[in-house]
Amino acid sequence: MTLPSGFDLPDLMALAATLGLASGLRLYAVVFFTGLAGRLGWVELPPGLVLLQSPMVLAGSAVLMAVEFLADKVPWVDSVWDAVHTFVRIPAGAALAYGVFGGGDAQAWALLAALAGGTLAASAHAAKASTRAAVNHSPEPFSNWALSLGGDAVVPALLWLGWAHPFWALGVVLLLALAMVGLAWALWRFIGRLWRRGRPEPQR
Repeated sequence: MTLPSGFDLPDLMALAATLGLASGLRLYAVVFFTGLAGRLGWVELPPGLVLLQSPMVLAGSAVLMAVEFLADKVPWVDSVWDAVHTFVRIPAGAALAYGVFGGGDAQAWALLAALAGGTLAASAHAAKASTRAAVNHSPEPFSNWALSLGGDAVVPALLWLGWAHPFWALGVVLLLALAMVGLAWALWRFIGRLWRRGRPEPQR
């Protein structure tokens, strides 16, 4: 198996994991910051991700990142945005993770990375969507804004950790993924109880 030149397996695994998980939170920020870091020479991107640093991709992802930043601050608009992006974030997370290995002949690793990246993106997206749906039942907007700004901060922090400290990144991603799965399950049960409580009683 030949890995992309200049990279070792732990580095690539950490990058694939962080890209996958972060894509479930802020896909366009992941694309923009990863491409920008490569464009500015801060990091070396694997061949399968070099496309992200092209001017066209950077410009498009910057615009979409700005739209997502604003949409994520408006209660209920954020939930509609999340619902639409159920069909975008998960395959995109898988594609980004695949691209980490996709530039070499390590196709088995690329496929495994795609599966893991899609799964991590799905867990992060489910936790984000369910958390925001639950918080949107609160009449005050501050908790919504706090959660949104927290998501804005987590993504670049995760990406930095994936590049600078791969072993730590893998551990953090695993813990976050487990926590997100548990949170999503608990919150969907909570939302289900709210929905059942709000339904009108059947006429007898």
